[in-house]
Amino acid sequence: MGRMRLCNPRHKGSEPMFSDEARTFLKKPLIARMTTIDPDGYPHTVPVWFYLDGDEVAIIAVRSTRKVAHIAANPKGAVCVGGDSGDGAGYLLKGEFSIEEDPDDFWVKTLCYHYETPEQAAKDVADWADLDIIVIRLKPRRVIKVA
Repeated sequence: MGRMRLCNPRHKGSEPMFSDEARTFLKKPLIARMTTIDPDGYPHTVPVWFYLDGDEVAIIAVRSTRKVAHIAANPKGAVCVGGDSGDGAGYLLKGEFSIEEDPDDFWVKTLCYHYETPEQAAKDVADWADLDIIVIRLKPRRVIKVA
C-alpha cells in the first residue's frame, strides 16, 4: 500500500488548503469517490463528477438520492480522487458536506462541460433540465496525498 502524507497538517484559515501540485491534479476531469455515512453508521461510497471551486469541492446530485439524505443527517464525509494506476497520485479530502441550490443550472453546466465534449454536454444539460439537481459542497478539513 502506498504512503499517505498530509498536504495541510496544520491548516490555518490564511494558508492555502491545497498545494499547487494538489490543485493542479484536482482540476483534472477524473471520477471521484464520494463517501457519506448512512443511518447505520456505515460508509456509503459512490462515483461522482466534481469541480474544485477555490478551496471547496462542488458536486451535483439529484435531490432524492441517498447521499443527499445522508448529508442532511450527518454532514461528515470524504472525497477521494485518483490513486488508480496511471493517475500518478491521489488525494483524500475529509470534511463536511453542505447542500445548496443550483440557480440557472450553473453547476450542472460547469460539470457537464468539464467532463464531456461540448456536444454531449449541451445534450445532457437539456436532458437534465427537469431534474431536481442540487449542489453538494465539501469543505475539506484535511487533505491527504495518497502516493
